[in-house]
Order: sequence, then C-alpha cells, then structure tokens
Amino acid sequence: MRALYYVGAEQVEMRETEELPLAEGESRVLIQATGICGSDLHAFHGHDPRRKPPLILGHEAAGEVIEGPLLGKRVTMNPLIICGHCDYCMEGRQNLCANRTMIGMTRPGSFAETLTIPSHCLIELPDTLSAEAAALTEPTATALHGVNRLAVCLPRPLSEARVLVIGAGAIGLLTALILRHKGVRHLALAETNPLRRSTAESAGLTAFDPRTDAPDADAFGAVFDCVGTAPTRAMAVQCIRPGGVIMHLGLQDNEGELDTRAITLKEVAFLGAYTYTTADLRATVDLLDSQALGELSWVEIRRLDEGAGAFADLVEGRTPAAKILLTP
Repeated sequence: MRALYYVGAEQVEMRETEELPLAEGESRVLIQATGICGSDLHAFHGHDPRRKPPLILGHEAAGEVIEGPLLGKRVTMNPLIICGHCDYCMEGRQNLCANRTMIGMTRPGSFAETLTIPSHCLIELPDTLSAEAAALTEPTATALHGVNRLAVCLPRPLSEARVLVIGAGAIGLLTALILRHKGVRHLALAETNPLRRSTAESAGLTAFDPRTDAPDADAFGAVFDCVGTAPTRAMAVQCIRPGGVIMHLGLQDNEGELDTRAITLKEVAFLGAYTYTTADLRATVDLLDSQALGELSWVEIRRLDEGAGAFADLVEGRTPAAKILLTP
C-alpha cells in the first residue's frame, strides 16, 4: 500500500509499504478521508518524542471495514486504544486510560490507504454522513469534550455567558461552532491570521485580531484557549471575569509563567481537557450528521500524495482552511 511517512524533522514522503497482518481482535479499514491534526504538525517539527520516525502519522479518519467483524460497514474510529480494565476505563473516562496507546503515535496511523485497529475502536456511521464530514469526528469530539467540561463549572447556563475563544484553527473553530449551536449569544473569536479570520467569518462567526483590537479585561465568563501558548494563556487570565472559567485546550508550548495570583484573587477555575471519551465520539457523530454545525466550507480536501505540500502550507499559514483532509 501507499502511505505518507514522517521521516524526520519537517520531512514527510510517500512510500510503498506492506500492510500489517491483522492481530486477534483487529479490523482493517480502507481509509476514505483523514485529517491533519495540530499534533501531527507538532511531530512534523520534531517536537514530539513520542512519535519516532519513520512513522505513518494520522489519527482523524473515516473509511470502510474491509476485514473484521464490521465487514462492509462505514466507520470512524477512536484512535485511543484503551485497556478497558483500569480505574479510568471503568469510570467511563477512557481518555485518561493508564495503559492507552494510539494510532499515529505508537502504531501506524491513517495517512495511508489502509490501517489496522482494534475492532472495539470502530464507530459505525449513518448512511447520511459523508466520509469527509465523518473524518472531523475526532477533532469535533475534542472540542465537545472541552465545552461540556467547562459548562458544568459555570454558576449559570453556558448560553448566558460572554464567551471568548482564542484561536481559529480546527479546534477553536469547532469550539466556537459548538458554542453557537448550544445557544451562546455573546461569542467572540480571537485569531491573528487574516486568512483564518476570513474563514471564521464565512462560517458566520465574529472574529477579531487581538493584536490590534485587544479584548477587554475581566469581560468574559468563559474563555477557551485553543492555542496554548504563553501569550494566549496570559490573554485568557486577563480577559476572564472574577468567578469565571478558563478551558485550556491548546498544547502549542509549555513556556512562560501563569499568573496564579490573578487566578486566585479572581477566584477563576482553570481547567484542562484531554481528547474525548467514547460517549463524546458517538455524540459527535450524531452532531455532525444533523449538520448542526453548518456547512463545512472551511475544510479543504487534498490527495494523500499532496500531503507534503499540505503540511508546508499549514506551517506557513498559507491556507485559509481550518482543516485539511487527505484522501488516499
């Protein structure tokens, strides 16, 4: 089969490779669409020691089962491979499984014509949901998990809050679209890239450049940092009102200082959210199938053999697309 390999820092290339044999309890999926994630870009830069080249990256995918119990079924997948018996798994918090592994990290991922994955990771798709939309399940579930986790910490319904989302990449855009779907009436989206601001606005969202139009201090009851850098963390702490909640979803760096004095004096809840549970993924399939998040014109589709150019365009900020999907 053909696959896009990460071969070293800022290097990906197409290769011919052998399909892996199926292990017990596994299925083989013919990939129909797969997304480039921010974590794939992090690995591409050589910043993720967990992803060791040569490796087939990719973990946002949809396709058709060609070997396994769901033969012939259209599926998306949970890329987190869990043990099913640790305390976290038994509590329904599978995203925190103490023994988890992951496609595109500890085993070959979805930037290929096919992949093998444990059958229990597969989620059947309705006939009305396209492969391209279904490939957004994983990042959308990440956003949904963060939104739901923050909502339970607010003293009043989320729809009543003034909400700031920082970053209009895929997670930020999806977070904003989910918030709009949940009835948030006062929603602002901060993004420095003018192409992404234009994309967000075409999706019906209000976007601004925080470098030239700094948001007011103490103005938002909820802030989602979907970038995760020292400046965005500082912005989140400055903008959150006393008693508000910050959700830290981005993982771009771990630099700088966090103003814990302001967090304490303003009695702010500072939360993190990691990936999703199986329940989040299933709820997301229903959400995408209902078209509740609107049309997906902000998604760009390219061929798998155009993957190197896609990585370069994302790194250089040359594409307005919040998400690039690759089709083998």
